[in-house]
Amino acid sequence: MHSIEAYRAHLEQGGFDEEFSLIHSCAGVQESRERMRNLLHCMLENFAPGKLCFASSPGRTEMGGNHTDHNHGHVLAAAVNLDCLAAFSKAEDNAVTILSEGYNPIEVDLSDTKPRKNEYETSAAIVRGVADGFRKLGLNIGGFNACIHSTIPAGAGLSSSAAFEVLIGRIFSYLFNDSKIGPLEIASVAKQAENIHFNKPCGFMDQMASSYEGILSIDFTDPANPGVTRVEPELKTASCADGFYGTGYRLCVIDTGGSHADLTPDYAAIPAEMFEAASCCGQEQAKGLTLNRILDNIDHIREYAGDRAVLRLFHFIGEDERAVNQAKALHEGNMAEFLRLVAESGHSSRELLQNCYSPATPKRQPIPLALTLTEQILGSHGVGRVHGGGFAGTIQVYVHESDFNKYRRSMEKVFGDNSVIELSIRQPGHEFLTIPQNRTEP
Repeated sequence: MHSIEAYRAHLEQGGFDEEFSLIHSCAGVQESRERMRNLLHCMLENFAPGKLCFASSPGRTEMGGNHTDHNHGHVLAAAVNLDCLAAFSKAEDNAVTILSEGYNPIEVDLSDTKPRKNEYETSAAIVRGVADGFRKLGLNIGGFNACIHSTIPAGAGLSSSAAFEVLIGRIFSYLFNDSKIGPLEIASVAKQAENIHFNKPCGFMDQMASSYEGILSIDFTDPANPGVTRVEPELKTASCADGFYGTGYRLCVIDTGGSHADLTPDYAAIPAEMFEAASCCGQEQAKGLTLNRILDNIDHIREYAGDRAVLRLFHFIGEDERAVNQAKALHEGNMAEFLRLVAESGHSSRELLQNCYSPATPKRQPIPLALTLTEQILGSHGVGRVHGGGFAGTIQVYVHESDFNKYRRSMEKVFGDNSVIELSIRQPGHEFLTIPQNRTEP
């Protein structure tokens, strides 16, 4: 940890520029500098710490494996350049105080880390939940003060909540556990905090992607201890985070502006129908089912769970294998095959999984509209798929660089300014922004 003066001097001398270019983007270095300046000012004005440090945790994008994790399948996920950035320091008491522009202050007394119903769906619940998870693992916790700024748009399907959870875990690890807490432990604690204290039933992919960073092929056969394989594409790499591995394509998500309100029954129906259909085949979940086994039991499935459940099982089988093949194609640098599989995934979600709009509001179909416009505008110069849970929210698109500006203009004309959010993949190794040890204090 270093003084505010040391951080400010190192920042103004360009000392963090290389890290900014790697975790945010080359084009965004100036914005990153301004974020750090503002956070240093916030800490000075509100906490006046003797020493402080900076931590960052990224949002995530789902690249493959749409609705496969909850049935013990494979997922391809990646950390992105949008992040939560925090300046933090130890507090003198056992309380956590967090200030974030545009939000109410967060104050949590760590003497009691049990869940509180009156904190459901609040940031305070996440802080308390992560602290509770650390405590139950026999790890150390303590009070800290922090100023946080996030570039992850809320509600855009990039897991701003998971990034915040992982950030809190990293701060507890750094301040009180010698930075020895691994990414799986932090991700596990983060998920439990969201499930129990925040009261949201989420899967494990979001926290895993944010905590591990890079591109991950995740096997959820054992959901409590997922298998993680880091995917390192044999593609041209750049000295910054911009673009998609020098392939000539750009990665983005389109925020279609659809509301997630009242969609809980739609989300819940997907795993529930898969579980019901799998039970007709003598299993608790879809993992391990084959097409022949489904056909052998199709009459029973249709009667018990319905035709849509059969289609959703077909999606799971194809998507589970597809996520593995996508990882293989990326690892081998086969962009053409990767994009073919992305397109295939998109069609499967749309036609079999049926999570592109809610049947309760058939006139509202922003995701199918965005996907159709993408096909019409890009033709063979890009592919799109539904991103994340579906029904409303975002689609993910790989756009050839020659068409990106035209595509952005066309989509923003329909879905509004800043609805096209360009992403790049964030590689691991920059969880904390620190000053080299050989640098003397000013």
